[in-house]
Amino acid sequence: MNGKSNGVGLLLMNLGTPDAPDSIAVRRYLAEFLSDSRVVEIPRWAWKPILYGVILRTRPAKSAEAYRQVWTDQGSPLLAISQRQTAALREKLGKSITVELAMRYGNPSVGSALSKLSDQGCRRILIAPLYPQYCAATTASALDAVFAQLESMRVQPAIRTLPAYFDAPLYIGALATSIERQIAALDFVPQRLLLSFHGMPERTRALGDPYHDHCQATARLLAEQLTIPLDVAFQSRFGRAKWLEPATDATLAEYPGKGVKRIAIAAPGFSADCLETVEELGIRGRDTFLAAGGTHFARIDCLNDSAEGMAMLDALLRRELAGWWPPS
Repeated sequence: MNGKSNGVGLLLMNLGTPDAPDSIAVRRYLAEFLSDSRVVEIPRWAWKPILYGVILRTRPAKSAEAYRQVWTDQGSPLLAISQRQTAALREKLGKSITVELAMRYGNPSVGSALSKLSDQGCRRILIAPLYPQYCAATTASALDAVFAQLESMRVQPAIRTLPAYFDAPLYIGALATSIERQIAALDFVPQRLLLSFHGMPERTRALGDPYHDHCQATARLLAEQLTIPLDVAFQSRFGRAKWLEPATDATLAEYPGKGVKRIAIAAPGFSADCLETVEELGIRGRDTFLAAGGTHFARIDCLNDSAEGMAMLDALLRRELAGWWPPS
């Protein structure tokens, strides 16, 4: 540790990504992701044979092909955008606070990021999982990983965590501004805006997870600021269990038969574009909609490192850092 003893740190967290768009890297990533008991709430004795005997033998090649379609010179979209968000916040917050990035699964790891903060003398750290809507499989899992790392530290820093911001006026306002700006730039007028949130098993809702309610609240508040009519759906179903409905792919397939042939789709639950937005919605979702008879389709970018997105994050984080930062 350096000579500083009371520095303030900020740890941005997102889900994660494979290190490369190939089967080996994707298998390693999926093994870590799908071994998380917060993500798959099935007894380990029943789940491990399925995971290692079936899923990790078949899914990596298919997922690797999907990643290859969205991979950039800077790596995966999620990592590249997250790095830009980190750099933008470093510039906004200045040198008196140390900002690092960690992924729940993959790299940069939670352990390496916490070590960097500790080595730079951070004795107070704000953990900021960038999930607007709280879900045990995302927010709680991210915090689990942080607390697990703290167990090995002799001298632990003071910790704060960023609460879910699904209904924060700053977040809703940033979404509305971003969506309106992008729709205005289209060469057609959408009849509907589809808000696609990541799906979760219906069982998690029955167990008390507030995620579904948070998604609906975000949609309701956003609808109050937009003039375009909108719908809500849930994507990325996995396995045979019943998931939150309606499903995004089914909704897209049904739209043209209902006379809705021009749409825009946005994913307000994601703070940065990733495989689920660029490939699942922007490529496969488009194909589904057009094959069903749709004529015009547009995918709206996530907030990413846009001016409105970074202003929103800057303001939310400054609120949570009050009393710690800025230094008096």
